Amino acid sequence: MSAKVAVIGRPNVGKSTLFNRLVGRKLALVDDQPGVTRDRREGAARLGDLAFTIVDTAGLEAGADETLAGRMRAQTEAALADCDAILFLIDARAGVTAGDRHFAQGVRRSGKPVILVANKAEGLAGRDGAYEAFTLGLGDPVAISAEHGEGLSDLYDALAAVLPEDSRLDVESDDEAAPLVLGDEEDGSEADPEKPLRIAVVGRPNAGKSTLLNRILGEERLLTGPEPGLTRDSIGLEAIWRDRRVKLFDTAGLRRRARVVEKLEKLATADALRAVRFAEVVVLLLDATIPFEKQDLMLADLVEREGRALVIGLNKWDLVDDKSGKAQELRAEADRLLPQLKGTRVIPVSGLTGAHVDKLLETVIATHDVWNRRISTGRLNRWLAPVIEATPPPAVSGRRVKIRYITQPKARPPFFVLFGNHVEQIPESYKRYLVNGLRETFGLFGVPIRLSMRSGGQNPYAPKKRRG
Repeated sequence: MSAKVAVIGRPNVGKSTLFNRLVGRKLALVDDQPGVTRDRREGAARLGDLAFTIVDTAGLEAGADETLAGRMRAQTEAALADCDAILFLIDARAGVTAGDRHFAQGVRRSGKPVILVANKAEGLAGRDGAYEAFTLGLGDPVAISAEHGEGLSDLYDALAAVLPEDSRLDVESDDEAAPLVLGDEEDGSEADPEKPLRIAVVGRPNAGKSTLLNRILGEERLLTGPEPGLTRDSIGLEAIWRDRRVKLFDTAGLRRRARVVEKLEKLATADALRAVRFAEVVVLLLDATIPFEKQDLMLADLVEREGRALVIGLNKWDLVDDKSGKAQELRAEADRLLPQLKGTRVIPVSGLTGAHVDKLLETVIATHDVWNRRISTGRLNRWLAPVIEATPPPAVSGRRVKIRYITQPKARPPFFVLFGNHVEQIPESYKRYLVNGLRETFGLFGVPIRLSMRSGGQNPYAPKKRRG
């Protein structure tokens, strides 16, 4: 396990900018307004031949424990307890503030190696502020500009002095230093058992996504509270569930596009949508007391268009009275409102009490298996023959459409190709008839089905004509 380095400091001193610089990707949201980061985020960092885990944290602010500032501070304190070294950032242009002095005392008491970093040290004002940082009593400050990449050689020297020797890499063979993170592309055609199953949890604000993930992880890893819209970054967290590696992505609550006007919320929304695109299974979490709002249906449609597997979770189930009747009603409602994903599993769950969390994860694993399922050409054509005999495709412009055979070239999601004469002119209603038949016959519930038409091709299962 690599050494952990926590980046802490007041809001808006550039912690997330430094985090992105060290991981080499724009993973953390960055904006001019303070307090953008709320949950702690980890990433694989590289600086020269040093490899370590960098932890971005919320800005340190004074406040009672029960307030939002207090809960954010508790997340930062958890990161401090778990790290091997600390990067304590100040804003060199602003100089040393009373808040810097207050939090420096707490850092000093942690007993961890501390590197004082004066960020935004470009220009005359930055150099003066870096010099003033000596007064914090945390040793010589390292003057850097995270935004412009200046001073990183000095930061390397400071980190090399405190990190264990096994943090150094062989620079000629460092392939393992670039693990899969949100945003890496894949061809989507084959499951890789070596990689964790990627699960994105999406929904409207205050649906309880972070509370549910904390329950799965068994710790208060993500910031929660009564305030809607607490989560901003899409945070990826690895876990083991019944010997299965999973990577869970918490996402920002998604509102209707017309209501999203602030730049920061637009960035958070884009981050959440990217999490959907690079997940394998998406859990659409609904508030069971107000389910299937228009935004919920739009999110389900997005998942279908992106080709991801879908499971619907009905959270806050502890607040529902007639549980049995309500569950049946909402499952029927899901089929009615989402005909393109008919049969999607709807699982009542409570992130607060933990009820049915295991059932939800069992369903996620089962739906992932369906998403990866391949059906042999023989089975497909044994299904197809009686289907088109019972209901042949309608003629188009007086021309008879003849379907020869069907095959599945790939999965993730299941993708089928229909061969025949004039099949590209088959109307959408008949395509839906075939897709529904595939879904019902082969149990392809909770996953999108792609159907492509291709003219020509000989049926490999047709009887061979004898040569006379």
